[in-house]
Amino acid sequence: MSVEGWIIFALFWVVFVTTPGPNAVNCITNGMTLGFRRSVPGILAILTQATLFLILSAAGVTALIAASPTLFFAAKLTGAGFLIYLGVRGWLMARTPPRVSAQTGQSIYLRALAIATINPKSVAGYLAAFSQFVQPDVPVWDQMWLIMPTALTITALSYSGYTALGAGIGRAALGAVFNVWVRRTMSVCFVIYGVLLGATSTPGRA
Repeated sequence: MSVEGWIIFALFWVVFVTTPGPNAVNCITNGMTLGFRRSVPGILAILTQATLFLILSAAGVTALIAASPTLFFAAKLTGAGFLIYLGVRGWLMARTPPRVSAQTGQSIYLRALAIATINPKSVAGYLAAFSQFVQPDVPVWDQMWLIMPTALTITALSYSGYTALGAGIGRAALGAVFNVWVRRTMSVCFVIYGVLLGATSTPGRA
C-alpha cells in the first residue's frame, strides 16, 4: 500500500468508526453508568470484533456472507431484534438507578461484542475497505501489517472518546431527571438503529 493509499484508507476509517452507531451509543451508555475505567472491557470487545472482521475480510469470508441473502437476512433480523430489545429494556429501566456492582467485566465485554458483531455497518465497512484500498496485485497478508494497526488504533481512539464522553455526561448528570432523559435518549437510539437494521436491503437486491 502506497503512502497516498494509506492516508486515504486512514481517513476512510476515521469516518467509518466515528460515525455514530450502536457501538457509539453503547460506549456512551457504559461511560455514563459505569465510568471510564469500568467501561474499558466494552472498548476491548469492539477491538476484538474489529480484529476478527479484519482477518475474515482478508480471507474473503465477509464477502461470502454479504453475497448470501439467507445469511444476511438471518443476521439482519437477529441484530434488529437484539438492538430493539436493548432499547425497550433501557427505556423501562431508565428510572431505576444503575447497579454498577451487578455488571462484571465479562458481562460488559460480551454485551459490547454482541452489539459490535451484529452490526451490518461492520460488514459493509470492511467490504468497502478491502474492495477499495487493498491492492489486488499485492498479496493481501503482506498489506495487513499496515492495515490492521492503522484500523485498530483509530478504532480504539474513537470508542475511547465516546466512552469518555459518556463518563463526562454521567458526571454532569447532577439531577435524576436529566439522567433519566439521557438514558431514555440512548434507549431510543438503540430502537432506531434496530428498526433501520431491519429495513436494510439484502446485498444485490433493490
